[in-house]
Amino acid sequence: MSDIIKTARAFYSDLHANNKKDWWDENRGTYDDVLKPFALSFLDQLAPQLADLSDTTVKSKLFRPHRDVRFSKDKTPYKTHMNMMWRLEADAPQSPVFFFGIGLDYVTAGAGMMGFEKPVLENWRQFADLDHKRLLGIFDDLKTKGYGFREPALKRVPNAYDKDHPAGELLRMKGVVCSKDIGTPADLEGTVMAAFKELWPLNALLIQVAEA
Repeated sequence: MSDIIKTARAFYSDLHANNKKDWWDENRGTYDDVLKPFALSFLDQLAPQLADLSDTTVKSKLFRPHRDVRFSKDKTPYKTHMNMMWRLEADAPQSPVFFFGIGLDYVTAGAGMMGFEKPVLENWRQFADLDHKRLLGIFDDLKTKGYGFREPALKRVPNAYDKDHPAGELLRMKGVVCSKDIGTPADLEGTVMAAFKELWPLNALLIQVAEA
């Protein structure tokens, strides 16, 4: 499996240096014949394992290689990374995801909710306020295992809470994304699933928050 990482990085490195439609058209065989089939197979392999782990239906997705440049100053047409996602279709207004990506200088496994919808954000703040010891325990455990969290969206704790609240970091969040670089393991499927099992308490918490 480490060979697919080498192939992907070589392809995306060349694409980074030649991010134009002509180059893509001439070289897309690597994506169409190697990278995309691997990704679709990998999504299918992990989906039932994640369904068993979470006891939910799982919907998988391979993100398209083309960039949306409509509102971006960067008009390069193609992404220089490959991202996959498994959404946990829980009976809740919003569902968390597991994700995996290969980029020029990273191989990342992660989980979370990119951005809370308004009702879920309100629930999240109630959990962070009233059950912060449990939430902080989950966060601290993942940090100890080498995971990092995306910086909170807010600079300050919302006005409804004490500025020195013990869960201030959590209250400043408007979404939760946690990930780590897993390197280039020989057993890619096993390593990614091991990471997802470590991340499961976070997604289980997010399902509970969304369902509240």
